[in-house]
Amino acid sequence: MKIEKNKVVSLGYELRTGGFDSELTEKTQENQPLEFIYGMGMMIPKFEENLEGLKKGDTFQFKIEAANGYGLSNPENIIELPKSTFEVDGKVEDGMLTIGNVLTMQDQQGRHLNAKVVEVKDDVVVMDFNHPMADKDLYFKGEILDIRDATQEELDHGHVHSGGHHHH
Repeated sequence: MKIEKNKVVSLGYELRTGGFDSELTEKTQENQPLEFIYGMGMMIPKFEENLEGLKKGDTFQFKIEAANGYGLSNPENIIELPKSTFEVDGKVEDGMLTIGNVLTMQDQQGRHLNAKVVEVKDDVVVMDFNHPMADKDLYFKGEILDIRDATQEELDHGHVHSGGHHHH
């Protein structure tokens, strides 16, 4: 069986951002592979494109340019928010507004977004809402561990139901 639309793919991988031999950024655990339904739009398109047609046991190694991965930084995603935004009961929690901290915020539609504290001024905080992997080329290498047909329920729900456990 080969990787194609509506197949559940199970794989192990290593991700690096400075070249194939650079410091490890992310790695799957042996007992917790990445599982996804190929062609459902859950993965970076170029990631899927590089896996198409591979079979169980095949290894892979490929680079995804930053623009085709998590994108390039957008200066409009760096914004100043009033310091009062971070207050609970009139106070900002100690250590919260430390440069480099990543905070979970909520937009007007109730969506959760992560943002990094870039600068703290007297009355405003500069927050960067760009993806942390923006501007980075992605270097993947790994192995295809398993491929199977997705069940109708998985296709209906848009995600893998593994190990007989399913929660919504």
